[in-house]
Amino acid sequence: MRVLVTGGAGFIGGAICERLAARGDTVVVLDSLAAHKEPPEHLPASAELIVGDLADEAVLRRAVDGVDAVCHQAARVGLGVDFDDVADYVADNDGGTANLLRALWRRSFAGRLVVASSMVVYGEGRYRCGAHGLVRAEPRTETDLRAGRFEPRCPRCGAALERANVPEDAPLDPRNVYAATKVHTEHLAFLYGRETEASVCALRYHNVYGPRMPRDTPYAGVAALFRSALESGEAPRVFEDGAQTRDFVHVGDVARANLLALDTDWNGACNIASGSPRTVGEMAEALAAGFEGAPAPVVTGEYRLGDVRHVVAAPDLAAEALGFRAEIGFEEGMAAFAGDPLR
Repeated sequence: MRVLVTGGAGFIGGAICERLAARGDTVVVLDSLAAHKEPPEHLPASAELIVGDLADEAVLRRAVDGVDAVCHQAARVGLGVDFDDVADYVADNDGGTANLLRALWRRSFAGRLVVASSMVVYGEGRYRCGAHGLVRAEPRTETDLRAGRFEPRCPRCGAALERANVPEDAPLDPRNVYAATKVHTEHLAFLYGRETEASVCALRYHNVYGPRMPRDTPYAGVAALFRSALESGEAPRVFEDGAQTRDFVHVGDVARANLLALDTDWNGACNIASGSPRTVGEMAEALAAGFEGAPAPVVTGEYRLGDVRHVVAAPDLAAEALGFRAEIGFEEGMAAFAGDPLR
């Protein structure tokens, strides 16, 4: 199978390319290399590398020529710095996806399309009120966050809520610019599938970590930020009270999920998660344990508007539709991540 991987030189894309090449697929990588000084060493020697971005029509024509499947990983990731990033996110993520789909349309592509999405499309996770059942938590206010009131309350009665797993049919409620672009990426991809009869799968990644994760930048994931702090001999700074819950899933499992998705024709969105949620504080402690003599994490009470409190996936659909279940456990993965190379 000839597979185009956009963003194939990146953190997740590179792991996908390695697995595709290892099993004998022909891999075409389209990457701007904006995050690299030169082609990274981890790219398989057999891969065809096309350097360019999703705004270049000629580059896209070359990239999509003759491919049987597309694995769309290219995106500007993370929350960014502030709303001033909005135009860059929309141009790279919405515009880039639109340009890719137009190039596929022009060559009458009706093969398999797998797109990278994210758990951020859900906004706050799923909650249950003892009196009112399942409810949608309202965005947390700066007044509450400043006062250290981090837990969402029932919008009807103000009572404390119990966290529940989020299934794929939960309402989408993006609460930052990156999240909004991921919702649009999904919508455009599924519209393409309906127009062309291509089969389309959106993989909603939860908190991905592992080797070659980007280093300490405003766009890096929290695991990389903590790891960078520890390498510098500094204590990881844990925002809020450290009890916010996430699902940390290893990049090796995420890459395997992409191959499983490429090998099926199932249409729809799937959570890609470990199924074993942990708090951000627990993650900081597990990572610090991998550094001898490292300072203990510090809970700061700081916060960011747009962050959500709890997002934990229901992993059942991915198991049923794709045959995917995470294999790398939290303790094993974090112990390895303490020594993994970063980018």
